[in-house]
Amino acid sequence: MARTPRKTSPPLPDVNFSDWGDRRYLHLGTEWVQGSMRLDAPYELDLEYVQRMMAWLLFVDPASVARRHAMQFGLGAAALTKFCRKTLRTRTTAIELNPQVVAACRLWFKLPADDSRLSVVLGDAAEVAASDHWRGTVDALQVDLYDQEAAAPVLDDEDFYRHCRMLLTEDGAMTVNLFGRSSSYERSLEKISAAFGAEAVWAFKPTREGNTVVLAQRTPCRPKRAELAERAQSIETRWRLPASKWLRVFKPVHR
Repeated sequence: MARTPRKTSPPLPDVNFSDWGDRRYLHLGTEWVQGSMRLDAPYELDLEYVQRMMAWLLFVDPASVARRHAMQFGLGAAALTKFCRKTLRTRTTAIELNPQVVAACRLWFKLPADDSRLSVVLGDAAEVAASDHWRGTVDALQVDLYDQEAAAPVLDDEDFYRHCRMLLTEDGAMTVNLFGRSSSYERSLEKISAAFGAEAVWAFKPTREGNTVVLAQRTPCRPKRAELAERAQSIETRWRLPASKWLRVFKPVHR
């Protein structure tokens, strides 16, 4: 996870990790978990909400995935970044503000060095979203931007989400992790809907831990249930994600 700097911002938090059983957790100087990894399966997606951040796969041809570009705002424990690069074999770009997080992911969380498919960029997600450099080139934008207090998204205004939309290809989608009180979720959902259009927004039910993943499409589409079920089955077969279960808790926000 990452946060954007402000003129009055405190120093970036220290980064550490803890091991509990067969899992390793990333922390930003507090007890809040900023990401996790199974020690015996470091390239799999461990947390339920992180798996749901891959829901954009329901809206694309599985055969096209390896030709696509995935971008993460907020590296966390690099789970999404590693999965997109190694398992999906997509071109993958991660934007992270805190250099300690990048170093921790490379040292403790099996994040590989940059190569032809992977680029980890030290930078401000707000500035990246507003720039022209990646505009119209991102097929899957995954936004998970929380600071060490994990109270609400650090970047969560309509302008930011409009810039995110402009990064996407025509059939691209953004997934966002929203964690916190229901009132905070509703405000965030209103901003995403204003930026993308109400018909473009889908949402999961919250996980037990309180994470709600929202998906917003650059170009709204409503696939038939049978098509989504077929895609879900393909996702499970190819990438071992619980996509059929997603369909029971994933719906358009506006019908």
